[in-house]
Amino acid sequence: MIQSIDYAAIAPPLILAVAAIGLLLADAFDAPRRVLSLLSGGSLAVALIAVVALASGDRRDTLCLPDGLRGGGPRSCSYVADDFTLLFQGIVLGAAVVVVLLSLQEITDSKIPAGEYHFLLLAAVIGALTLVAARDLVLLLVALETLSLPVFALVALRRYDGTASEAALKLFLVSVVSTAVMLFGISLVYGATGAMHLDRIAPALSRLPSDLDPVATAGSVLVLAGFAFKVAAVPFHFWAPDVYQGSPLPVAAFLSVVSKAAGFAGLAIVLALGLPAYAHVWGPVIAVLAALTMTIGNLVALRQRTAIRLLAWSSVAQSGYMLAPLSVGDDRLPEAVAATTAYVALYAVMNLGAFAVVIGFRRRNAPLTPSWDTLDDYRGLARRSPAVATALAFFLICLAGLPPGVMGLFAKVVVFRATVAGGVTWLAVVMAINTVIGLYYYLVWAVRLFTPEASPGTGPAYDPAPGLPVRAAITATATAALVLSTAPQIVLQTVTQAT
Repeated sequence: MIQSIDYAAIAPPLILAVAAIGLLLADAFDAPRRVLSLLSGGSLAVALIAVVALASGDRRDTLCLPDGLRGGGPRSCSYVADDFTLLFQGIVLGAAVVVVLLSLQEITDSKIPAGEYHFLLLAAVIGALTLVAARDLVLLLVALETLSLPVFALVALRRYDGTASEAALKLFLVSVVSTAVMLFGISLVYGATGAMHLDRIAPALSRLPSDLDPVATAGSVLVLAGFAFKVAAVPFHFWAPDVYQGSPLPVAAFLSVVSKAAGFAGLAIVLALGLPAYAHVWGPVIAVLAALTMTIGNLVALRQRTAIRLLAWSSVAQSGYMLAPLSVGDDRLPEAVAATTAYVALYAVMNLGAFAVVIGFRRRNAPLTPSWDTLDDYRGLARRSPAVATALAFFLICLAGLPPGVMGLFAKVVVFRATVAGGVTWLAVVMAINTVIGLYYYLVWAVRLFTPEASPGTGPAYDPAPGLPVRAAITATATAALVLSTAPQIVLQTVTQAT
């Protein structure tokens, strides 16, 4: 059986694949770093244009089974470029462009091989783009690994840094375990249903014989556990803080935003399209995971004294908020998926902005180690660089969910509303308590920005010229945050239409 391929549907990842091969060839001929960076960022921009072009047309799908196969079932497709897919592909590509901007100076400062870095980055983005379009379990697993495997190397590219090697090893071991767990879960689901495509799994599970129910239940839980590793949900989160701290900072930003967005998209696709019949199984599990994730993430974030580890634990806590709406089960699943998607989109802007400022923050003549970014180092930043301090304070206020960071407040209201409407009231109470806890550490950091230094002129300073790419990234994310804080309902309306 030969499946036809719609090359227009797969244009975004195909563009990046061609660019990645071209980038390797250019690197082999010693192309300058600027050329490699331009090729990487330009290919991402072209792929984003392709996504916009696809969004203006009709739904496209490819790699489809023939009509009537296996008893006259639906025309199942492995890759679907619907509105949901294109929305997440837009988020992934937009965030990846910002990551490339943040990487330019880091590649020079950390003596990272530019060709390898950009090739691995594009490969990981290809995995993310394919993951959000996958509609069968095999393609979903392959895409997830295509996203994960390059990240191991990206984390370890600072070869002289033992911390980076340790972080890469931890990420590799955890990812291998999560893949094995998910693969075992997929095998159980396939054994129970005889199907791999999500639109065939869902009806098969709804009429499953009672003797196969335990098999399908175990498979559903194991698939969920595999995704929980990818999105750093408690108790599968322990890799995140050390990996964020040991990675080059743009790679940490990539993990925090791009990888997390793709992971949540994949989770939503599997739950909504493949496993709705077992919502009574995975709904309570997700509720418990969400409560543990936001609570432990926020409580440990209270004790952090460095910016990167605080952002790492904050990212863990934010995963709990994103998981919460999905706990409602099958009753209001479309609304829950829309709430999670809106939160992911708004979180991407807020967190990328915070990482952009932290990456621009440099201790003059300091060694390239993670020890330079203690929260006390940010004291007096408002005096040295008022615009940057204001931008960071705004991003932190958005993450905390306080006015004037309306986009952050709106994101939390959306997930609260979806959780309460779904009847999971106890989880909404836990979310409210954790929101108050999160306010403290975000505001403590924000206040430090406007607090005078203990000894003016002797501490670390913000580089007054961090480079045009970093300034462009800060400006772009700050502008997006301001626009979305003015009209955050645009995101929810777009997401609702897409889901």
